[in-house]
Amino acid sequence: MSNRTSFVFALTTLSAVLVSNFAHADALADIKKAGVIKIAIPQDFPPFGTVGTDLKAQGYDIDVAKLIAQDLGVKLQLVPVTSANRIPYLTTKKVDLVISSLGKNPEREKVIDFAGPYAPFYNGVFGQKNIAVKSAADLAGKTIAVTRGSIEDLELSKVAPSSTTIKRFEDNNSTVSAFYSGQVNLIATGNVVAGSLSKHFSKKPLDTKFIIKNSPCYIGLNKGEAALQGKLNAIIKTAKSNGQLNRISVQWLGAPLPKQL
Repeated sequence: MSNRTSFVFALTTLSAVLVSNFAHADALADIKKAGVIKIAIPQDFPPFGTVGTDLKAQGYDIDVAKLIAQDLGVKLQLVPVTSANRIPYLTTKKVDLVISSLGKNPEREKVIDFAGPYAPFYNGVFGQKNIAVKSAADLAGKTIAVTRGSIEDLELSKVAPSSTTIKRFEDNNSTVSAFYSGQVNLIATGNVVAGSLSKHFSKKPLDTKFIIKNSPCYIGLNKGEAALQGKLNAIIKTAKSNGQLNRISVQWLGAPLPKQL
């Protein structure tokens, strides 16, 4: 057999092996066979994930992980991760999924796939329900508080009409105080902050007026797992329609799921 023929034969054999391995790669089937799913979750990012007084993980992401494991009929193994190591844990197969307030962007899409979205994560304009604001145009002639130099400040400055009075404060506490003391009737902040404020100031809950910048949370999974991705999307879709995700959002974020999710 000539060197060229040997090379072609070896290459053909290798290709066949790779194709065969790829064809049989099915994370969903492997999870069900093992009877357990390993999910990376945050441990220091409330309300998405933290450690409770009973030393057990709790939060929005943990409840979503439980929901998925229950639907799949498998045992849940929670794996605490940091922002830096959550994707490496996935790509090295230390976990099957990442549910850790993970946003989707083009750089990450080159490495992993996504399912969802399952949770709102955004900067927006908030106020009480009786304030008639539904878009940036409705801010004309109104006064709104924001923390100087924050993402909300930068994005709000791009969309607010020239007649809007934007009161900028040096820190978040001052911004919040301005709203609750009545200096302003609108505030630009993150939905997580707004949810926390609504819990602590229940007599003056915040209503989402509109979203300035949206970056919802997605489930991360490895590339090429179409069956698992399809199943996860179906689980999230059902959880949205039957109210499960809305209940999780109200519990941990202090607000219902936005219609835009």
